[in-house]
Amino acid sequence: MAPTQPAIKPKLVLDEVTMHKLIIEFVGTFFLVLTIGCTGIPSAPGVIPPLAIGAALMVMVYAGGHLSGAHYNPAVTLAVFLRGRCPAKAAIAYVITQLAAAMVAALVVGFLVGWGKPLKITGVPQAFLAEFLFTFALAYVVLNTATAKAYANNSFFGLAIGMTVMTGAFAVGPISGGAFNPAVALGIGIMQLVQFSNLWIHFLADFAGGAAAGAVFRFTNPSDP
Repeated sequence: MAPTQPAIKPKLVLDEVTMHKLIIEFVGTFFLVLTIGCTGIPSAPGVIPPLAIGAALMVMVYAGGHLSGAHYNPAVTLAVFLRGRCPAKAAIAYVITQLAAAMVAALVVGFLVGWGKPLKITGVPQAFLAEFLFTFALAYVVLNTATAKAYANNSFFGLAIGMTVMTGAFAVGPISGGAFNPAVALGIGIMQLVQFSNLWIHFLADFAGGAAAGAVFRFTNPSDP
């Protein structure tokens, strides 16, 4: 009688560790977009949306950084992929998860506080440049504080990342909407904080900014593989 062959288990597209990371990415992106909507739409007296948004990102980065890398941003995921710290399969899964979290958060915002009044972007080149520059700055800060070997296991990366987003929102928020993140752009489009027809500006500029940051990091850090 022939020996019984062990059952062949189907190979999972994503392993269990990656699934855990995706949950972290979903939670962090969700609360980032939720904070943007709940502070930006009501415009309550005394509320400073960029400060709340930067703080929300900071605490979520600290909460999930040791588990998933705390990207919460497809442009950052692209930068980390180009830097060589995120496999292609995981990067794709991260981006899908981040976009899904943004959509869910936008729907929750609509239920909690309603929909916003779209920002009218009057200068497309200005909005594109604003998004590109501060997405580059954000991804550049992430790579240099959260992935560089010189700063391994540091305790300031979350503050640096959150402050970068806060600075960008204060500086160019009125020009472009201050997304610096394709997932955030999708979320604020659903929440009607920006016109859906203008989302291509954010997607193109934000991914370009993330790619540029990845390229600059690799060029300026040749000894950090």
